[in-house]
Amino acid sequence: MGEERTGGYRGLFSYGLIVIALTHTLTHAFQQMHSALYPVLQVEFALTNQQVGLISSIPSLAAAILSIPSGMATDKFGTKKMILFSSVVAAAGALTAGFAQSQWMFILAISFLFVSTTFYHPASYSFISFLFEPKDRSKALGIHGAGGTLGMALGPISISILVGLMAFGWRQVYLAWGVPLIISVFMVYFIKHIPTQDVEVKPSEGKPMAQAEKLLSASLVMFLVFGALRTVAASMTNTFLSLWLVNIRGLDLALASLIFGASSLMGIVAAPLGGVFASRYGEKRWIVYTLVVAYVCFALAFLVPSTLAFAVFYLGYGFFNLLGMAANSAITAKLSPSKQRGMGFALYFLPGNIMGAFAPMIAAFIADSFGIFNVFIASVGVLALAWVLFRFGVKVD
Repeated sequence: MGEERTGGYRGLFSYGLIVIALTHTLTHAFQQMHSALYPVLQVEFALTNQQVGLISSIPSLAAAILSIPSGMATDKFGTKKMILFSSVVAAAGALTAGFAQSQWMFILAISFLFVSTTFYHPASYSFISFLFEPKDRSKALGIHGAGGTLGMALGPISISILVGLMAFGWRQVYLAWGVPLIISVFMVYFIKHIPTQDVEVKPSEGKPMAQAEKLLSASLVMFLVFGALRTVAASMTNTFLSLWLVNIRGLDLALASLIFGASSLMGIVAAPLGGVFASRYGEKRWIVYTLVVAYVCFALAFLVPSTLAFAVFYLGYGFFNLLGMAANSAITAKLSPSKQRGMGFALYFLPGNIMGAFAPMIAAFIADSFGIFNVFIASVGVLALAWVLFRFGVKVD
């Protein structure tokens, strides 16, 4: 079936948006599964803290190397083809993980899965940003984001259910996710309306759309640094959170995975809700206020000595952090020229991939030298610095 390449806008809940949101779920289902499995992997493969960090670092490094090519490919070949390609790469990663017999084969599998998201994100976010006019863009990106956070939640939760309750092996969990991946390929194939650029809103229809004139503006650079710092904190935390909960706090793997996944599950409500409020109050203002609450919850989760308090505050952090998800994507679209939108979103994810490669090793050093708990305290400081840079360094029309 050929692609109908047009530039007209569509309404919310179009077939294209629904399908892309579902593929976003599948893409992110694998994102945190390996982090939730670290207590099992550490025993099975006899891993040290440094080797745990390596498993997190190498896939992020592979994704970072391919970030710029993914943006170029999206702008050259189109969004639909790159989304299909990313699904094939993800299927290869799931299959490899399902048969992994060594830490190096497992690292290869996770690298495939991370690379699949690298090719998926510029294509999917470009597709959504072109499909909707600016007044609806944050709302649509919120729905798309909800699909991604649902996937990040379902990955660890599927481990809690399949491994913890149904006695599946962890390899079987990866194989089980391959079935919906294959189904999603056919769903994407039948998308006919493929938007390729912004359509300027006529003055009679409302305020004309502001277009970014160059890609690497000062505000975009500061916005990328802001994203990089957030990734440092998230990557440091995710690498050792499950190990801390199981080995230090005494939780079993199923409960630890459930808390891990439930934080992302908050995004099912938070991402679309945040998109609505960001459209109403402005993307930057919305992010500034929601992140204050999110980061306070993050700090309290680790400082209050109670497992119940940890769960409540960590879920609160997940909810308020994800309230700004759509706004972040909308700001990226605003700061990127229409004809370089794929590259703009590739750059948006590039710092995260780069820092995601180094942050786990930094976290491993802190864990070995000062204890795992101090990894999370360091993350609090990094998040505070990120907020300051965004508040005073990023200018958005």
